[in-house]
Amino acid sequence: MFLGLHTVLKKMGEHVVYMGRDLEAMSFAENYHRWILQVFEPYLGERLVEVGAGTGEFSKLILAREFKSVSLVEPLKAMFRVLSERLSHVCGPPLVNTYNSVFAEVAGHIREAQRPDSIIYVNVMEHIADDLEELVIVQRTLCERGRAFIFVPALRWLFGSFDHQVGHHRRYTKVELEHKCLGSGLRVIKSGYFDFIGIVPWWVKYCLFRSQTLGADAVRFYDRCIVPGAKLIESVVIPPVGKNIFLIAEKV
Repeated sequence: MFLGLHTVLKKMGEHVVYMGRDLEAMSFAENYHRWILQVFEPYLGERLVEVGAGTGEFSKLILAREFKSVSLVEPLKAMFRVLSERLSHVCGPPLVNTYNSVFAEVAGHIREAQRPDSIIYVNVMEHIADDLEELVIVQRTLCERGRAFIFVPALRWLFGSFDHQVGHHRRYTKVELEHKCLGSGLRVIKSGYFDFIGIVPWWVKYCLFRSQTLGADAVRFYDRCIVPGAKLIESVVIPPVGKNIFLIAEKV
């Protein structure tokens, strides 16, 4: 049984509006999203799927590159409406398809119609109760030698008030995520910790002071003032730990 983001939000009740506000705050994190895409880009194919596309902040970066087809999957109706409106003037079928559903329900159709070579999860897998089953579906949906691109929060001891508030089931270790990918039939090509500098401010805000909100001003400041330097440093020095983990795996 798959517990998608929409199910999490239904169970959270009053937190649904809060989630929307924090996604709005993340709209100011363009440098951060570009950094993630830069890590993924050398391995991306031409037939892409983004699971948990939200309101399309990461999607718009994907759509700016060359592709043969893109499928965007978003289960929450309110976010899906924003996503659809945002994409209405960008591109239409058959190049871009949108699905207001959890991935498990549309994976078979996407597999037959698109034969995806790249399936992307950015800050989504932590919302799914049975992430191993989700990875099995990813493996089945990918074409031969297709790849999964995963970006998740890291370090269990950083699990704080915000993680609880937005319905995270876990924060990962790199070994744990790699092991789950291998168990689903995906061979890890590359993985690593991401955003070492972000560990301390995250711990202070969400573990020490137990804040429950991102805040647009804080996101904007971090994205404009901290991310460019952090990105430069991590392009030279591989961080031993980080606030997040990225992983690229291939179907075997």
